[in-house]
Amino acid sequence: MTARVKLRVLDGAYGVARLQASDAIPAWADGGGFVSISRTDDELSIVCREDRIPRDVRSDAGWSCLQLQGPFAFDETGIVLSVIEPLSTNEIGIFVVSTFDGDHLLVKSNDLEKALDLLANAGHSLI
Repeated sequence: MTARVKLRVLDGAYGVARLQASDAIPAWADGGGFVSISRTDDELSIVCREDRIPRDVRSDAGWSCLQLQGPFAFDETGIVLSVIEPLSTNEIGIFVVSTFDGDHLLVKSNDLEKALDLLANAGHSLI
């Protein structure tokens, strides 16, 4: 059975910034809205409202953020797949971030309306 998910579009435009793995987490990353900070051996990635990302920082702007309304159990399967499948099969680029209680899906803002239509047609609902 395919999961049916309730989604909420978060306010604001988002960006994804890339810093060096050794960089400290910058103060500009913190603030309102959704924020995700991930560090690997290769990079430090920050998702936040795009107006906080300095112009001299390598980034990709123009994203809208949809929150999958959880919480979801860690062993619950198919949640993210049910949301990304109708988008990826229709050539909508995505960026997904998982948190303890749920997931956040970012789509380019110029694809948001199409993405919302595709998600509704797949049985998901917008709240």
